[in-house]
Amino acid sequence: MLMRPEEPVVVPAASVAPWLKIVLALLALAAIAVPLLIVSTAPRVIVHKRAPVVISKRVVPKQELPPVEPVKLQQVAPDDARAINAAIPFSTLANPAARAFRLSGGADSQARAVDCLAAAVYYEAGDDAVGQRAVAQVIINRMRHPAFPKTVCGVVFQGSERSTGCQFTFTCDGAMLRYSPGTAAWERARDVSRMALNGSVYRPVGHATHYHTNWVVPYWSSSLEKITAVDTHLFFRWAGWWGTPPAFNRGYAGVEPNVSQMARLSPVHQGDTTNPLETALQGDGTLIDPATIPDSAVPNAVGAGLDANHFLVVLDRKMNPDAFAALAIKTCGERLYCKFMAWTDPKQKPARLPATPAQTAALSFSYLRDQAQGYAKALWNCQQYKRPSPIQCMRVQPPVAVAPAPAASPTPLPDAKAATGPATLTGVRRKADPAPAPARPVTLTLPAVKPVAAQASPPGN
Repeated sequence: MLMRPEEPVVVPAASVAPWLKIVLALLALAAIAVPLLIVSTAPRVIVHKRAPVVISKRVVPKQELPPVEPVKLQQVAPDDARAINAAIPFSTLANPAARAFRLSGGADSQARAVDCLAAAVYYEAGDDAVGQRAVAQVIINRMRHPAFPKTVCGVVFQGSERSTGCQFTFTCDGAMLRYSPGTAAWERARDVSRMALNGSVYRPVGHATHYHTNWVVPYWSSSLEKITAVDTHLFFRWAGWWGTPPAFNRGYAGVEPNVSQMARLSPVHQGDTTNPLETALQGDGTLIDPATIPDSAVPNAVGAGLDANHFLVVLDRKMNPDAFAALAIKTCGERLYCKFMAWTDPKQKPARLPATPAQTAALSFSYLRDQAQGYAKALWNCQQYKRPSPIQCMRVQPPVAVAPAPAASPTPLPDAKAATGPATLTGVRRKADPAPAPARPVTLTLPAVKPVAAQASPPGN
């Protein structure tokens, strides 16, 4: 059975008492006024955004090499990042321009340097000539600083083998695989690169070694000195001595690595290499593939007292010195750190390190790899082997001082009293000798000797 809903009861307006209307109106007014009063008189509530992590600005002393931190950004919104960055004051100290740099080395090595720098300025600053010049100057500053690798490609691709360790994000975030510059844009980037590597200096950034856009906040930004801004990029240098011109005193390595990531953009970076941070060069600048070194030539003995990352080797005097670097690279294999020291004189090879000054002076070839620093360097003893460029030569060791032989002490005169034998002649009186005692007669009895007849010698004697 369905029930019909009851119809509402309509009360005529005329039947509502006037006093009730007033009460209802007051209640309605109170419902609006009371909340407004509470909001207007309540204490103001400040909503704090997530505070960024601030690194204390510790000035690294001259005796301590400053650490190179990987790129790591604080989690703040772009607008908040701009406010944080704007609150960091610019340094009031002088901002001198860097010295001009001029590229050296073989033709292929120079071409690799130009293309590595071109990739960095394009992917970091886009197709903007001013921004590209600023980025190029920072990379050259880093290459001259002891805290960074000593090649252009080594600086650009430092830490790129780790997704969280790269110094320039385009080298480890896949940007080079997602898009490539157009032909015209790539040539403009290469022009900027060539200028920077052949004497052009972008003065505004001074000796900056770090930079970032103003809409991000790296963890290191508050620990460095902010020195200038170029469009939306802020540039920083280390505080204290490590940010001054004398700190930028390291020489250019002169041999650029072959970086596999650059193969899509640069023909001089194409080809297989055993290590993306190194390559073995002949004297004429052409490559020697370490894979061509036979396994039988690879030393497997490590010097006594050394770990598995150190090799003390005697080289065959007949070996082509151009192949020394390839041998060292193959010997080091996949080691992240490796030190290869070689002598052609087996008598000079030490059994353990450290070597003596004489052994160091006799060193024929050395190779050092430090993957953490993006560094790989081969050096020849150019007093033993001529090289096409002095940057491949070891530093000339000062001559080893030979200790003078001790002076021969004069031979003492024989003691006349103690001497015996024919050196003393009896019966001869010296002026200083005491008078001899009277000699006693001595009687000698000799046995009788019979004469022996001469015998003929046996035949054949």
